[in-house]
Amino acid sequence: MMFNKVYGAWTWLGQQLLPLRCLLCGAPGADGLDLCAACHAGLPWNDAACPLCALPLPDGECTARCGACLRAPPRQHGAAATFLYAAPVDGLLRRFKFHHDLAAGRLLSTLMLQRVPAFVDGPLLPVPLHRQRLRARGYDQALELARPLARTLDLPVWQGMQRTRLTAPQSDLDAEARRRNLRDAFAVTRPAPARSILVDDVMTTGATLDAAVRALHRGGSTHVRLWVCARVP
Repeated sequence: MMFNKVYGAWTWLGQQLLPLRCLLCGAPGADGLDLCAACHAGLPWNDAACPLCALPLPDGECTARCGACLRAPPRQHGAAATFLYAAPVDGLLRRFKFHHDLAAGRLLSTLMLQRVPAFVDGPLLPVPLHRQRLRARGYDQALELARPLARTLDLPVWQGMQRTRLTAPQSDLDAEARRRNLRDAFAVTRPAPARSILVDDVMTTGATLDAAVRALHRGGSTHVRLWVCARVP
């Protein structure tokens, strides 16, 4: 993608010539990040969460799984979300996803590396965009998150899954409509790895990721876990 190549070249040059600046408040960056120490301290980490769906749990909660997962276990074998979908992470994600702010995406990916789940030991599978939406946006936000993660963790990125239908935006739908909207929306184009880690930017109801897990199971993957940047409570 020409946009990515040009943007990446200018960003690299800027990093060589300009000091780091906090993307949230404009103060000098700290610890090699485009984020100051004060803003870093205020990030909404999702450290107490259900190990199956990453839903945040109350502080001190001893339950191994949330009530929803106890009643109806999800298809995935585990899930982790680095952050709650709350300020200021929600704003960074919107800038990254909808406003071509790839610097925000790189920052979020770097922050995800500060909370690497223990289960991350196999290929990273970014949830793909439909080709029409990819052309309109110019980049796939899940892939932009996954590449730096894979590079740092020395893991492969597997891209053998396609989004076969252009679905309505999930944000406009309720939970049941989201599930119907994503029925058969993904297809695996070659044998899937037996163990894999799906990577995405945001998990809301989990309908998108569930549809992707279902496709991976059909493609031969038996053990799928989820790693997302942020989880909507």
